[in-house]
Amino acid sequence: MSTPHGHAPAPTATVIRTGQRSAARMLPLGIVLTAVALLVLAGGVGITFGLGADEPNPGGVVGILMGFLILFIGVTSLMSAWASRRSAVSIDATGLWVSNGKARNVIPWHTLAGVGLHWSRFGRGRTGTKVYSLELCPSGPVDRDDPVLWPLVRDEAPIHPSLPRLRYRLPVPPGSRDEVVAAVRAQVPQLWLGEAERESGHMGVPDRKGYRERSRGRPR
Repeated sequence: MSTPHGHAPAPTATVIRTGQRSAARMLPLGIVLTAVALLVLAGGVGITFGLGADEPNPGGVVGILMGFLILFIGVTSLMSAWASRRSAVSIDATGLWVSNGKARNVIPWHTLAGVGLHWSRFGRGRTGTKVYSLELCPSGPVDRDDPVLWPLVRDEAPIHPSLPRLRYRLPVPPGSRDEVVAAVRAQVPQLWLGEAERESGHMGVPDRKGYRERSRGRPR
């Protein structure tokens, strides 16, 4: 995919590798699920056909079906982790570049009215881990169905009455908070809105259902 600016992040851009940590979590899970699925499948086949019965054992058939289901989940996890391993965010004078490992797009600074850092706690009480997100508030319309940026779009009450409901929410990888904040403030200090605490679970999820419905029938 070619970006609207027809170029890539500057060589001096601050690069945050968002996919490596996710892949490191998902790959072992996918491997374990795949191994378990193969064991379940082998057990199901053995029960179904290996006991010398005239007809297949219903318990073995259930085991085979469960094995295929677990195998599907395991393989899907492996594919997702492998595809996202190259995901990254780059911050330079042009804007915030988002790469999902397959395509890239940029949120230019000149299209934003403000940028802030939100956080909430994941876990119990005041001892839970802090989860950070970069909130990028546009000054104009947002393409909620952009092939690269749509997972970041959120439709929520605006940070300020003068700002729109639709905005971009970028999860900040653990340990990258200071680096991300410093990079943004170095490029656009005039847009910085500061840091604010939000309710637990503020990160939310992308509007996958809406994206599928709006994208149905579009040329690819």
